[in-house]
Amino acid sequence: MELLTTSTLNELNSVEKTHCLSLYMPTHRSHPDNLQDPIKYKNLLRQLESSMKHKDFGGDGTALLAPFEALANDHDFWNQSLNGLAVFATKNFFKVVKVPIEVKELAVVADSFHTKPLRQYLQSADRYQVVGLSLHDFQLFEGNRHGLSKIELPDEFPDTIKEALGEELTEKHLTVASYGGVGGNKGNMVHGHGSRKDELDLDAEKFFRAAADVIYEKISKPSGLPLILAALAEHQNLFQSVNKNPFLLKEGIAINPNSIDQKRFAMMAWEIMEPVYTQNLQILGDSFQEALLKGRGSDNITQVAKAAIEGRVDVLLIESDRIIAGKLAAATGIIERGNLEHPEFDDLLDDISELVVARGGKVVVVPKELMSTRTGLAATFRF
Repeated sequence: MELLTTSTLNELNSVEKTHCLSLYMPTHRSHPDNLQDPIKYKNLLRQLESSMKHKDFGGDGTALLAPFEALANDHDFWNQSLNGLAVFATKNFFKVVKVPIEVKELAVVADSFHTKPLRQYLQSADRYQVVGLSLHDFQLFEGNRHGLSKIELPDEFPDTIKEALGEELTEKHLTVASYGGVGGNKGNMVHGHGSRKDELDLDAEKFFRAAADVIYEKISKPSGLPLILAALAEHQNLFQSVNKNPFLLKEGIAINPNSIDQKRFAMMAWEIMEPVYTQNLQILGDSFQEALLKGRGSDNITQVAKAAIEGRVDVLLIESDRIIAGKLAAATGIIERGNLEHPEFDDLLDDISELVVARGGKVVVVPKELMSTRTGLAATFRF
């Protein structure tokens, strides 16, 4: 998958908007389940058309729907899906985003794009990344408590020892053969000449250092996500010793990820990540309760909306999958409740989240069972 980052949200928020169309749906990765996806997509497209009747689009209506119709008939596209799909359109703008998690069906016409499902993915506290490392290459994965997906890296990404070291790579009498594979139980076997051992060790150290550096700069720093190392036990200490990535967790998975199936690999990764996730949410919840007692926090949506407009929200906790339909006046903070099917109304939690992020605050999406409040949000104020 292509990495979905905050730049995706920034692009959607920066587009000059008139009438905004947002469509979300779950999709399937494989046949025959993916045969139903184009059908469900067309049904949601009809919902968009119905919602558009509530507002005068003039001649723009047909033009806005044209790329949606073209996508519906793109057979190659539907054969290469992830777990979810998001499609956005406004005048002179059309964007398709494949999402590595399942999203709920939604078709919205409003004055701004509905980005909460993407924000839920990007701002959920359970997200993490995994680097699967061997002596000759590495792979990257991203996951949450629901599963794990491989990240398809750009062609220019130096993910092999040859690409990473180039001319610095020692010419060696070495063969690295991978036995097993998905569902197997063996790792990599290395054959070499003892006289070259020091050079081989030096190559491994240089490769691990180069891998650690590029992963930090290109992956961890932009995402800010915890990173788990999956590698054979004899490689764990060496990678940790050359690593300068502060997002790398001390505990790793002592296994070659190619030697086990994806489901088992995801379970092993979550066993490491779950305590980190739980602790982070506990800290956020405790901080909110402390702020609430001191008068620097609120779970009242009207108060939080006003504070967001004034730039006073430091941290905002949002209940996942919760939608509160309405309209927020950005100048005054006045809230009007309404129906999401009407193009003038959107999700208030989504609108407030956008304001918080735009003013330098942090938004974290939290499962309902772990929320500190019952109102759908909890805000800690700067002052």
